Order: sequence, then structure tokens, then C-alpha cells
Amino acid sequence: MKYLLAFLIIAVFFVLFFPHHRWGLTRSVVAWAYSSEGLGEENQVDVFISGTEGYDTFRIPSLFVTPSGAVLAICEGRKESRSDTGNIDLVLKRSEDGGETWGPLQVIADDGDNVMGNPCPVLDRETGTIWMPITRNLGHDSEKEIKEGTSEGSRECWMMKSTDDGKTWSKPENITESTKAEDWTWYATGPGVGIQLESGRLLIPCDHAVAGTGMFRSHVIYSDDQGETWKLGGIPGDYTNECQAIQKRDGSILLNMRSYHGKNLRYTSVSQDGGETWTEPVMDEELIEPVCQASLIRYEGDGTKNRILFSNPADKKRIKMTVKLSYDEGESWPVAQLVYPGPSAYSCLAELPSGEVGLLYERGMKHPYEKITLARFPMDWLEE
Repeated sequence: MKYLLAFLIIAVFFVLFFPHHRWGLTRSVVAWAYSSEGLGEENQVDVFISGTEGYDTFRIPSLFVTPSGAVLAICEGRKESRSDTGNIDLVLKRSEDGGETWGPLQVIADDGDNVMGNPCPVLDRETGTIWMPITRNLGHDSEKEIKEGTSEGSRECWMMKSTDDGKTWSKPENITESTKAEDWTWYATGPGVGIQLESGRLLIPCDHAVAGTGMFRSHVIYSDDQGETWKLGGIPGDYTNECQAIQKRDGSILLNMRSYHGKNLRYTSVSQDGGETWTEPVMDEELIEPVCQASLIRYEGDGTKNRILFSNPADKKRIKMTVKLSYDEGESWPVAQLVYPGPSAYSCLAELPSGEVGLLYERGMKHPYEKITLARFPMDWLEE
């Protein structure tokens, strides 16, 4: 062990103090050092790799299990660069074996040189229909221009659906009129997944910016007619952003939000009326963040325990992809396991058909956007 430690110290010394020298094994040594912590690489598979399959970068992952048990990995395929604007398609890969192997890349939304992204699918359990809200904007309009109201177009909310277990998708339809207020500029669905409440209501976490303020706020949209029409729900508070939701055992909804309060902590809010009104957001001092998207799901398992799972880069920088576990509806987070210690960013959790936890997340060696990886692990690993 002492020889291994000495070797790593020497390797790091040369990387730091002789960065321009051609040390042939430097990158592989650093990669090996990263993989010696967190979840083992044998439990992870790279689903999308930036610079392949016709796309410069893949970003914004969504992980979804269909009624048949197929696993869908959905994300943005960015044609030209890593930028949030430009020619961006919505792409998908499908696994029929719980995430071990993946089918070919499918482009499910393509609007030429424009942006189609921010996937946030939700299943209607009664009909089996998968609804997929996404957002669209002109490819030459930047987020800054849209927020400031100087862009040619604006952000729009669109909806698509699949009635065949996610194999094919309808043409996206614009639902902006019923889901976006007139004084909003920026708009984003999810990203991640939506939820269906016990009442049957479909609920999608979203965020927006208000004209003239540059301020982000979380909100939700919902449907009470099995996805046929959508309405605008409530707004928890100012300086919140991308969010995810779970329904608590008492029927209330917990919204977990990216925050711009300057605390590097997640903020939460609760709704007692299906998402139409919300409590004032409060910070969760156990959930550190680098101001980044995160994932939140309920893990059902065999039903013997009450478990809520949360994932994000648990640091003030976009590193240390971590999964945390709550047994008390998100009031506390006593369990945490590091999945990947290196650069990492957006993520999406799902309970896989095997009972394992799936985590689809962005990661890399130099920066977080080199690949989108599926990590799979049993609950025993998380709780050990």
C-alpha cells in the first residue's frame, strides 16, 4: 500500500509542476486515481460520449423506465458545441436488459438549427402514455438575450407523447399559451422527470425568469385530463430554478430546487394542494450544491421502508457526484455514497426493474460534459 501511495504522490507532483511535459502515462494515472474512489467502473456504462454519433456534446440527462420495463436514456444532442444554444436535438437510447446494453441513438425531436431540449417525461399509469414536455427556442438566441428580452424569439413549452412504450414519439405540439405567463422570458421544463400524483394529476417541475428582473423562479405545470391539456401551477419563491418533485406519504408535494440565494445549498418548498400553491422556500443545510440541477425520486422497493433518493454534485464545484438517502420524507439525509469523485454535473435517478438504483449523469476527466454515464447499484451498496 505504501508503494502505491508513493506512486500516486509522484504522479500528482509531475502533473502539477510539469504540466507541459509529455508524460505518456499521466492521463491514465489520473483516471485510475479517480476510479479508485466512488462506485466501481464495473457498475457504470457510458451511454452517450461527446464527439461521437454526429454530436459535439451530449447534455441534460433524463432516465425513464417504461411500463414494459425498458429503460430510456434521454438527453440533448448538441451538434456544434457545448453551448446551451445552437443546433440542439432531443435524442434517446433504449435498453431492454435493465441498462446493461443499449440500442442505437434515436433523434426524437429535431427543429433544424434550433433548440429542442430539457426533457422531463412522466407516465400516466392509467393509459400507459408517456408524456414528454420539452422546451424550444431559436438556435441563434442566447439565454442572456432571452432573459433580457432582446432575443428574436423566446423560450416555448412543447409537448410530445409516446403510446407504444417509448418506441416512437408524436410530433411536438406548442403548449406555451397555457403554461407560460406573459411577463416571463426564459422557460425550462425539468430537466429530469415528472410525477403522477395519487389523484391522477400529472405534474412537471419547471422554472422561468421574469421580464425586467433577470431573476429565476421555480414553478410547476399540471394536467388533470391524462395529459390532453396543461395548466400553469404555483410558484414557490424567488431565486430558485431547476427543480424536481416527489409526493410525500401525507399527499403533499415536496419540491427540491436549485438555488441562487448565494448559500450553495438546495432550497425546498411544500404544496398541500397538488402544486397550485407553495410554502416559502427554505434551505436544506444537508444538501450542498454548486448551483446545479439535481435529481429527487421515491424508491419503492418492496415497500418495507420509506426511502427518498437525491443525487447531485455534493460540493461547491461541479465534482463529487453523490447519492443521498432519506428515511423521513426528505427531512434529513443520514446516508450518502460517492458515485464519482471527478467532474460531474446534471443527473437523473430511477428505480430499475431489477430493484437496483439507476443514475444517469454527466461526467468527465477534464470537465463534466465528456460523457453521460449510467451507474447501477443495489440499495445495499447505498445503505452499507
